[in-house]
Amino acid sequence: MKNKKFWVLFSLFILPLVFYILLLTGTNNFAKLPVLTENISNIKHFSSNENAQISLEDKITILAFLGDDLELTKNNALNLNEKIYKRFHKFRDFQFVVVLPKGTEAQSEKLKEKIAFATDMSKFEFVFGSLDEIRSLFNSLKTTYTLAENGYSPYAFIIDREMHLRGREKDDDIDAILYGYNAETVAPIHNKMVDDVKVLVAEYRLALKKNKRQI
Repeated sequence: MKNKKFWVLFSLFILPLVFYILLLTGTNNFAKLPVLTENISNIKHFSSNENAQISLEDKITILAFLGDDLELTKNNALNLNEKIYKRFHKFRDFQFVVVLPKGTEAQSEKLKEKIAFATDMSKFEFVFGSLDEIRSLFNSLKTTYTLAENGYSPYAFIIDREMHLRGREKDDDIDAILYGYNAETVAPIHNKMVDDVKVLVAEYRLALKKNKRQI
């Protein structure tokens, strides 16, 4: 009878405590999203519809390159909005940035209206640059991907507050580094990107808690 009572108490109290301690001690080992490229180019010199200066500094940024025909690529933005932006936009330092060639400002307004129907757009930004500027920004990511001549890439990227590209050092599905997430379909965003953004947000929250304790 005593043995039975012991195992009941063990399963109810001791096991959860041990699991929690292991979780805390292992956080620094597994709860970090790898840095793949350091110090990518900033976007301060890109223009925006609101004439505001948009920066990658001190923000967790989802960066997308949608090219010069948003009618063809709008689904990328819609997929990312539903799976990523709506889930994380309330995080204080989060932003979503779509990079477009100059001359697509009117198209971006139409897409913005479509998305804004059911979305708070306060952290959803469109920026515009020349194709050379867009290419330079894309190349600074130092990925194995290529940018189309019109400034389009199917991939969305996670950029941290220090302007480093984050991703997976090995994606088991492709047996290679995962620099970005194909936004043309929902599956890579839902199955991988959501989890990776969660890890990065948790990493910063943990760091913030540690800093507060030290202060």
